[in-house]
Amino acid sequence: MNKWILSSLCLLLSTQANSSVFNFTGEIEVHNEVIDIAFTLDNDAENVRVWTDSYQGGINFDPITALWNATDGRLIAENDDNSSINSATQTNFDSGFTLPTLESGNYIFTIATYNNFAAGTTLAEGFVFDSEQPVNLADWCQPASSCNMEPKWSVWLDGVDSAVAPIPEPSTYALMLGGLGLVGFMAYRRKENQKN
Repeated sequence: MNKWILSSLCLLLSTQANSSVFNFTGEIEVHNEVIDIAFTLDNDAENVRVWTDSYQGGINFDPITALWNATDGRLIAENDDNSSINSATQTNFDSGFTLPTLESGNYIFTIATYNNFAAGTTLAEGFVFDSEQPVNLADWCQPASSCNMEPKWSVWLDGVDSAVAPIPEPSTYALMLGGLGLVGFMAYRRKENQKN
């Protein structure tokens, strides 16, 4: 019996070794911010799933998503509402895709607030809200939704080989560096106090 369990486990692990599940989370500060998540497929793949599960029945903003070819910037698919990708974690108005087939290559999955749709068929053309003055999400009334929504987002990628978390805004880097500097200074002071 133990040999059967061990061999079944080895078979399961070997069939899933070429793809992984990734989860990235963060916050959108302003209504026209767009989050880019890059991922790669080393080989042609079937049933790749990319989705949000952050709406949480209206606690956070209503997300829309799009999938782009990272090589030429071409729009592959765009979605406003599709909560059927992973019914265990998604709620109404979450978004995403199940792609029956997807060629090997580099891709970008974007998440934005509804109704900040793609302005054209290429990523270089930007998004509908790009020219608008940024409004803090806490102060914004989202069309067809509500006001004062929470800014949290959560994205899942299933069946991809590698993925890169979104790069934090420069202000986030400044806070991280400031915090590291403070920790270093406190360690230095403690060491100096121990000498005395």
